[in-house]
Amino acid sequence: MNGERFTAGLIQLAVGADKESTLVAHEQAIREAAGRGANVICLQELFDAPYFCKVTEAERFDLAEPIPGPTVSRMQRLAAELGVVVIVPIFERRAPGLYHNSAAVVDADGALLGVYRKMHIPDDPLYHEKYYFAPGEPHQDETDPGPRGGFRTFDTRFGRIGVLICWDQWYPEAARITALMGARVLFYPTAIGWHPAEREEWGVAQADAWRTIQRGHAIANGVYVAAVNRVGHEPEPGTDGIEFFGHSFLSDPFGRIVAEAGTGPEILVAEIDPALIEETRRNWPFLRDRRIDAYAPILKRYLG
Repeated sequence: MNGERFTAGLIQLAVGADKESTLVAHEQAIREAAGRGANVICLQELFDAPYFCKVTEAERFDLAEPIPGPTVSRMQRLAAELGVVVIVPIFERRAPGLYHNSAAVVDADGALLGVYRKMHIPDDPLYHEKYYFAPGEPHQDETDPGPRGGFRTFDTRFGRIGVLICWDQWYPEAARITALMGARVLFYPTAIGWHPAEREEWGVAQADAWRTIQRGHAIANGVYVAAVNRVGHEPEPGTDGIEFFGHSFLSDPFGRIVAEAGTGPEILVAEIDPALIEETRRNWPFLRDRRIDAYAPILKRYLG
């Protein structure tokens, strides 16, 4: 497997109501990231539409597309043109009545490597995702008949990566499993923000907790972690809407922040060095010292 350094590009943008304009803006951002040397470029969660889960309306299922479909195919052509890997998170229509919060992974030749479907589905005020999305399900790799849960890695031109989505980022099990499958980077396309009325009291602490848990995944697993959030206030009639706080970042295996965005539109470009993963794991051999014979209780919902 490719052990060379490569460069990640994280696209943090606001999302408007017009889909074509949104797609054009993201295409331009991908081109800019590629022009700055990015090899693997990740877009934010549900990147091609405003965050629609703030209310439950059946008409919003019309936003979904199949994979492959118009948006993913468009990104496949762009990836092939630029010679970059693109992670394309969209609302997937898998079958009539069956929808997922998904991320298609497109290789640098435009080939569709596969789809990750969000495993952990939240249900909170203004985040009514359980209404729209079925969770991912056990996947069987063609080269390994054993089940892998719903977690996946993808062998791209530049190395093996893992993709998880937003609410997944709070679960150490998801990060650990994906790291054990050989991912060098855990990419987390995200749409997280503040309820405007709560920002003054909780805003700083929420953003810090979000950043801290993911840095912990990087340290515990000796991998890079890339979180890609959206920005901007997205209104919703009858509510205060959501203010997405950005702060996309890349952490190295020591938990150090390599690059971080602010609260406005931004394109981050930063290097991934696989040799640092090896160095980190030699000095912090957490994977070596795991007591895999003692962890069966984690499969229980509660042990109190």
